[in-house]
Amino acid sequence: MKILHTSDWHIGQKFMGKSREEEHKAFFSWLFETIKENNIDLLIVAGDIFDTGTPPNYALELYYNFLKQLFSLSGLTVIITAGNHDSVSTLKAPKQLLEVMNVFVITSGNESEDELIPIYKDEKLQGIICAVPFLRDSVVRKATAGETMTEKEISLNKGIKQHYKDVYEKAKELSTDKKIPIIATGHLTTVGSRTSESERDIYIGGTLDIGGDFLGKYFDYVALGHLHINQTVRVSHVRYSGSPIPLSFSEASQKKRVNIVTFENNKLTVEELEIPLYRKLLVLKGNLEMVKKELEKVEDKSTWIEIHLKDENPMFAHQALREYAEALELIVLAIKIDRTQKKLQAKELKVTSLDELTPSDVFTRRLEVEALEDEHLKEELILNFKSVLEKVENR
Repeated sequence: MKILHTSDWHIGQKFMGKSREEEHKAFFSWLFETIKENNIDLLIVAGDIFDTGTPPNYALELYYNFLKQLFSLSGLTVIITAGNHDSVSTLKAPKQLLEVMNVFVITSGNESEDELIPIYKDEKLQGIICAVPFLRDSVVRKATAGETMTEKEISLNKGIKQHYKDVYEKAKELSTDKKIPIIATGHLTTVGSRTSESERDIYIGGTLDIGGDFLGKYFDYVALGHLHINQTVRVSHVRYSGSPIPLSFSEASQKKRVNIVTFENNKLTVEELEIPLYRKLLVLKGNLEMVKKELEKVEDKSTWIEIHLKDENPMFAHQALREYAEALELIVLAIKIDRTQKKLQAKELKVTSLDELTPSDVFTRRLEVEALEDEHLKEELILNFKSVLEKVENR
């Protein structure tokens, strides 16, 4: 059985006002050919299909057109699980129709959904997939009045671990042959994993006590999503595939990959296949003259550039670099002034753009302005805000 593991497509993302449509088109074209050329039996997409709960029409069109294209490949099964960015209702709406095309969509992980998907080839069972999506707090934890933040975190950790144990036991019951691999998906931040700036905390407190060692002792391979860096988590068969395109300038130097997972004669092999880069992101650092010299070296005019400026006269340098880049026909999306160089005057301060902040960031900063002394109240406000935000994002 050959599996292609990918995640975190974030179709519909607006990158500092710029569309990623062409990049996603190029990725889907490459992905289709890769699945075809490698005779893939199963495609797993481990969450964050879309960037928001209300994706633009072009994003929906890209998604459905790609699934339609995959239907032309005989014998391919597709499993799609929801991530924290995805709207349950948006993904779930065409669920029954997509199953006719051998595309299985798991959205919430609650009792109404069957997360076990057996994979057959030539009428023979090849493996069992425990298709676990992003597990929302309400699915794995019962709210109790008066709980502290620490107690809620402990309860959440226990709930997620129990969910994986339960789905594994069900898979064992379904399997009549112990040699058949049991594979899980997941969408969460695990202990010991590497993050980038483009991911956001998705649970109360932002931390989970769940690592690759816990997941690895139950499952033969774990296809994870949420983190955008391709990586293993403590054990070689628990892996993130990472995002197919860089989703922030912090990912500019990363090589993007998918994982091709092969089970043959009870042996697992994993190949990390590099995805061709459609558009380069570039981070330049230094003073005015240093950055100008670096700009002159940029040959690809489609490159998106972020500048970290450290100059004695930052406001003059900022404007000068904008004009210089324009003359070179280069695309500078952001210039960030290094405030550690010297204390800037109030009129020189660069106001942070809302494009760089999540709703949670804005709310947290607003609380900091209030300087609340009651930490318990502050924790409750943050918790309630996250609850409301989750409901709004998943309408």
